[in-house]
Amino acid sequence: MNRIVGIDYGRARVGVAVSDPLGIFASPVDTVVSANIIDYLQKYSRTETVEKFVVGYPLNLDGSHAEAAADVDVFLKRLQKAFPGIPVALEDERFTSVLAHRAMIEGGMKKSDRKNKKSVDKISAAIILQGYLDKKK
Repeated sequence: MNRIVGIDYGRARVGVAVSDPLGIFASPVDTVVSANIIDYLQKYSRTETVEKFVVGYPLNLDGSHAEAAADVDVFLKRLQKAFPGIPVALEDERFTSVLAHRAMIEGGMKKSDRKNKKSVDKISAAIILQGYLDKKK
């Protein structure tokens, strides 16, 4: 079954989420050290068919590229080189960290657990991917 992989790329960590086989729901999967993300995705793609990557793209409130966009651009080149046959879509990632924190609070997660940035990253990846999936419907 095909999966769409959502990615919230950061200099230190990368949040990863995947869609269900029907492409309706996004679920947070993991947080990976940035230096290991291509290896992680290659390993994942050996067990699951990846249809597309959806990468969160950092924009400022006015729609211009945020400072972190340069890091994402470098990552996008590495991703496309490692997976030349898999398309990549960009999704606006503004406010995903805020939405991730809100989701953790509403989900009843303890304050000490909400401080874990790994949780925020993978939930942000799921929010990015879910936004893409919702637009695709």
